[in-house]
Order: sequence, then structure tokens, then C-alpha cells
Amino acid sequence: MTKQTFEITVDGETRSVIAEPDMPLLYALRGALEKKGPKFGCGLAQCGACTVLLDGEPIRSCVTPIDSVSGEVRTLDGLATDGTPHPVQAAFIEEEAPQCGYCTNGWMMYAVAMLEKNPDVSDQEIRDNFAGLKCRCGTHMAILRATKAAADAMKA
Repeated sequence: MTKQTFEITVDGETRSVIAEPDMPLLYALRGALEKKGPKFGCGLAQCGACTVLLDGEPIRSCVTPIDSVSGEVRTLDGLATDGTPHPVQAAFIEEEAPQCGYCTNGWMMYAVAMLEKNPDVSDQEIRDNFAGLKCRCGTHMAILRATKAAADAMKA
């Protein structure tokens, strides 16, 4: 395949990336755009470490070809506003939810997508939202507490 130039908007900034059309978005984010939030986990869209938001919806960037991306991409790197952490980030810090931190990107991005649509969620809705995400350290209960705290903060 021949490399092409792709214009993608990431965290509010339009950037050019030269890549083959089938290159995973994750590679562009971590390589050319130097974003550190999304991680390479399984490479099969099974763990969630690579999650970003595309027009507010969580997607697995490890299997999303760059040529299919149109719209606004949001990463963990772009959640803070003027140095102030997003309520989800603040709650994860307060609850000490991350242990190793590798999977944290996925959990936070799924929480942001859910809570920005509707912060008035039940415990079961939070659990359902996180179905399919993996955490090998087992901090699930801290993640659930942090998400509930972020929901409460966003309702206020």
C-alpha cells in the first residue's frame, strides 16, 4: 500500500499523519502524535487499553484503521481542562483506583463516555458499561467507587 496523508482531529487539534490507510489509529496516536494515554494491550480489541473516544463513543484504536477515522478523537491526554483533571481523572486519583495503571486508560475513557451522556447512572449501569474491559491487578472495586464518585461530582 502507498502511504497517504490523513488529517485527524485529536484532543481539539487537527494534525496530519502520513501512514498506510490500514494502519491502526493507535499507532498514529502513540507514534506520530505522541499521545501516551492509549496503550497497546492485546492488539485484538479484547482488553480496552487502547480505548479512545470517537465523537464521544469509545472505540478500540488498536483495530481501527486510520482511514476510517472521521470526527473528533479524544484521548486520556486531552481530558484535563487548563491543567484541571476531568472529574473522572480526579476521582480515579482520589480513590487510588489504578494499581499498575496499564488498563486505566480504557476504564477512564469508558467512564467519561458514559458519564458525559448521563451522570445519573446506577451501579448496574456502571458495571454493564465496563463489560469487556480487563484489569489484571484486580482493582475493579476501586474503579467502580471512582466512577460512582465521578458521577456524583458531574451531577453537582
